[in-house]
Amino acid sequence: MLSAIVLAAGKGKRFISKVPKVISSLGGKPVIWYSLATLNRHPEVNEIIVVTSLKNKKRIAEIIRKYNINKAGKIILGGEKRQDSVLSGLRAISRDADYVLIHDGARPFIDGNMVSRLCFAAKKTGASIAAVKVKNTIKEARKQVVVKTLRRDNLWEVQTPQVFRKGIILKAYARMGNLEVTDDATLVERMGVAVGIAPGSYSNIKITTPEDLITAGMILKKIRLI
Repeated sequence: MLSAIVLAAGKGKRFISKVPKVISSLGGKPVIWYSLATLNRHPEVNEIIVVTSLKNKKRIAEIIRKYNINKAGKIILGGEKRQDSVLSGLRAISRDADYVLIHDGARPFIDGNMVSRLCFAAKKTGASIAAVKVKNTIKEARKQVVVKTLRRDNLWEVQTPQVFRKGIILKAYARMGNLEVTDDATLVERMGVAVGIAPGSYSNIKITTPEDLITAGMILKKIRLI
C-alpha cells in the first residue's frame, strides 16, 4: 500500500501574491489540482494526505470536493517548517501503508509514469528520488571566489516526488528529523540507506515566484499540444 503526502502548508514568502501559490490558477485550475489528479488516478496510490495551513485548509477542501479527488481522505495542518509538515503527514498515514510518497504541491507537472518509476526504484533500495541531470556548469565558491568546478556528469537536480519504505522514512524522522535539510532523502542518506534515482522531468518545476507561474503556463501549453 502506498500513501501519498502532498505538502501545501508553505508560506510562499517569495510568491508575492494575495493568492497562495498552490491555489493560484494555472490553465484554469488550481496549481495543486494537477499533482492531486495525477496521484488520484495512479493505481498504486491508495490514499492521499494533504498537509496545509489553517489559512488554506478550507480552499483545499473545496478543491478536493469540486474535482472529486476521492483518495484525499485527510486534510491536516502542517507546521512552521517543511519537516514539521512532513512529520504531521507521516503521523496521519494508514497503518497498512508499506511505502510513502512525499510531494510538493507546488510542483504541478508530475505524471503517472514518473510515479511508477519511483515506486519501482524504491522497491529495490527502500528509497528513491526524482531527479534530472544538471545542464549548467556548477562551481563551488567561498567568499565569491571559485574553489573548484564540479564534474557535471556526477550532478543531479533533485525534485519531488520521493518515495520511501515506511519504516525507513519513519526511522529517519525519529532519529534526525530536527536537522535542517532541504529534502527528505537527505535524512535517509544520513542513516546510510542507499537512495535510488528515477528519471524526473525538466518540466517538473517548483513554483516559487510569480515568474515561475508564467513559466508553468508556457509548459502547460506545450504539454497540451503534445
